[in-house]
Amino acid sequence: MAFSPLIDELIESLRCLPGVGRKSAQRMALHILERNREGGAALAQSLTLALDKVGRCDQCRTHSETPVCRMCSNPSRNPSQLCIVETPADVLAIEQGAGFNGTYFVLMGHLSPMDGIGPAELGIEVLLQRLQAQTIEEVIIATNPTIEGDATAHFIHQQLQTLPLTVTRIAHGVPIGGELEYVDSGTLAHAFAGRKSYT
Repeated sequence: MAFSPLIDELIESLRCLPGVGRKSAQRMALHILERNREGGAALAQSLTLALDKVGRCDQCRTHSETPVCRMCSNPSRNPSQLCIVETPADVLAIEQGAGFNGTYFVLMGHLSPMDGIGPAELGIEVLLQRLQAQTIEEVIIATNPTIEGDATAHFIHQQLQTLPLTVTRIAHGVPIGGELEYVDSGTLAHAFAGRKSYT
């Protein structure tokens, strides 16, 4: 069945979302047009407004409507700890479950020479300037436990070796409630490498 050009355009536009193929986009488009035009209009307005108004925080580089985001401007956060993550989604994950009260620096990706993503694209120079300008005692590298994430963590660690601060890497290992026989070999290797004394 051929849809009109405008419906086809709507379907193709919805496919830009992660995990949304043609069938899912088609269902979404038809749902909006048939059952929820008001919700579709609100979505379009919110999307337009967000794309127009949301930029990056000058300090941590996460999404923000203001030059300095709410976390960076919050005086109750610990400015001596800086956690480096790959994406704003990682900030949300840590905020929701890690009990971390320090500050952040968002790389907006990881090193990937094949994709043209190097230190400049990750803001490494901005990170170094921030570390030299502020009194930060500990940098926690919380990049993903992937080949690219580990390479990025290693590169950042090398860049920070001359600075008077402690550099740590978040532990990776067996999840709580997980059974060893179902844990992949890479996760087990990380768990053994990161073992600590029993207290």
